[in-house]
Amino acid sequence: MRGSINLILPPISSPPFISLNRLSHLYSSPSPSSSDLLKAASKKLVLATKTQPLSTMATDEERVGNVKRQLGKLFEKSLRAIVPDEPDVEPLIAPCTGKFGDYQCNNAMGLWSKIKAKGTEFRGPPSVGQAIMKNLPPSEIVESCSVAGPGFVNVVLSKSWIAKIIQNMLRDGIETWAPQLPVKRAVVDFSSPNIAKEMHVGHLRSTIIGDALARMLEFSNVDVLRRNHVGDWGTQFGMLIEFLFEKYPNLDDVSETAIGDLQTFYKASKKRFDDDAAFKARAQQAVVKLQGGESEYRKAWSKICEISRKEFDKVYQRLGVELEEKGESFYNPYIPGIIKELSDLGLVQESEGARVIFIEGVNIPLIVVKSDGGFNYASTDLTALWYRLNEEKAEWIVYVTDVGQQQHFDMFFKAAKRAGWLPADDSNYPKVSHVGFGLVLGEDGKRFRTRSSEVVRLVDLLDEAKSRSKTSLIERGKAEEWTEQELEQTAEAVGYGAVKYADLKNNRLTNYTFDFDQMLSDKGNTAVYLLYAHARICSIIRKSGKDTEELKKTGVIVLDHAGERELGLHLLQFSEVVEEACTNLLPNVLCEYLYNLSEIYTKKFYSNCQVVGSAEETSRLLLCEATAIVMRKCFHLLGIEPVYKI
Repeated sequence: MRGSINLILPPISSPPFISLNRLSHLYSSPSPSSSDLLKAASKKLVLATKTQPLSTMATDEERVGNVKRQLGKLFEKSLRAIVPDEPDVEPLIAPCTGKFGDYQCNNAMGLWSKIKAKGTEFRGPPSVGQAIMKNLPPSEIVESCSVAGPGFVNVVLSKSWIAKIIQNMLRDGIETWAPQLPVKRAVVDFSSPNIAKEMHVGHLRSTIIGDALARMLEFSNVDVLRRNHVGDWGTQFGMLIEFLFEKYPNLDDVSETAIGDLQTFYKASKKRFDDDAAFKARAQQAVVKLQGGESEYRKAWSKICEISRKEFDKVYQRLGVELEEKGESFYNPYIPGIIKELSDLGLVQESEGARVIFIEGVNIPLIVVKSDGGFNYASTDLTALWYRLNEEKAEWIVYVTDVGQQQHFDMFFKAAKRAGWLPADDSNYPKVSHVGFGLVLGEDGKRFRTRSSEVVRLVDLLDEAKSRSKTSLIERGKAEEWTEQELEQTAEAVGYGAVKYADLKNNRLTNYTFDFDQMLSDKGNTAVYLLYAHARICSIIRKSGKDTEELKKTGVIVLDHAGERELGLHLLQFSEVVEEACTNLLPNVLCEYLYNLSEIYTKKFYSNCQVVGSAEETSRLLLCEATAIVMRKCFHLLGIEPVYKI
């Protein structure tokens, strides 16, 4: 898959405004406003009037792939029958961890605490549990029920129903198992590198995690706006432009080849800026001229941005990530109008020469206009949020950055609530979420760097992963068996997939150690192991000589063996796992599901159930096909390309 960046630039006629970048924290200075933009930005701000809670679905139609929701409908009827005066009680359904059932209804204890003082006929949680069980309406879903402990209602699903639902998926497609979330449009703000700087390992987590979240939301039928909030404005551009003029008086000579390594160019210009007072003065004037819209300076700025984007695109192509760029420069023209609107609402106050918003419970204020009149990170982010709510009509805005920026997001989210842009209750929409993540560490337990203490370039990291993967394949004799194209494609899929999965399998809030040997191992919870497991399933299906598309039309799945039933149940839990991963913004939940699926297939099903040549061959081939389909969808949601042979 080829990654791409769709570019959205601010209008040429509109003088941009300076802001801080999310990563560089650069200083900025003010610029005159545009009356048209002020007018546009001063439109009445959208208020948080939607009150749809997180627990509700987008429509009343339930997806049959979501077992928890199917059981929830049944238990809701039972609860209404036994406690008609408690209409707010919602069924609490969870997968069982013990041996007494597949799912469990856990309402009895909570319900007892609500009704025991109201003169109820029940004598305690167990009797409440018994009543819940006895009032369940008949259903093909349930094979049997039992009550355990303090009223837990254990449910054993019908194996014929499980088989039927899997068969329906094979016939109608895995999309029928997509969750239905209570949002129609979301913005996922991720990656966000700085123009004129290399993408390094620090950008890896934001790019990989953000892409996975976007993919899961897209699968769940959410219209996702993938936003790359690049740092494409700031005082550093005066320094870069002036250095560019020195090196290339004719801007037409400027190219990626001419400039060479962008990071080296940036460092050289920064050294001149720090060491040469005359150069520094010219650089500061260059900022003013760029702000004023002088064509040569705007052209030089565009050249630098263009070269950076080509470098970024090398990373995005390797990772198969698609983004639409709306950098800081896009929002800067709108900032004055937003600051005025917030001021008119009484939120902005003067403090030590700066203009700030005070946040309850926080010792420091949120600075929205610096003491020199310049805008900053907070003013840019507030403006971008306003734009996403009002112009792009997003209901959920997700920001993927490191955990170190948590306080900033907490403060600006609270400011948006004070402005009435967001509801006070976080369970209502529109809403915002900060997806924080930990550090990538080296084997020494410190930030991952090269031996010379340089930050690792992301392109080099990915190329190394592919190279190691290819070497491993050649050592296994695949160069003689496969074409060069097959070797390259498999090396890319395994190498890049290994890097992604090693990140995504961890809870994003934790740090993790970057270790090529571990992530490229074919044993344990690694992408290599999972990709090879998928390839083995495909090999089994190929060796059968059967047409699986034909089997889907004529064959019947039977789950008589315990291994077959356990595999079928786990397949059926795919939808609710994706929903959980989306709701909590945790891709590692899906990774855990995928690894467990592979383990159950190998150790419980394939080790105990002969497929090819058995009396149950047709049914078991269909189970193999269903497993492969679900694994491929998991790979897709994680941004990993599957392999079909090893």
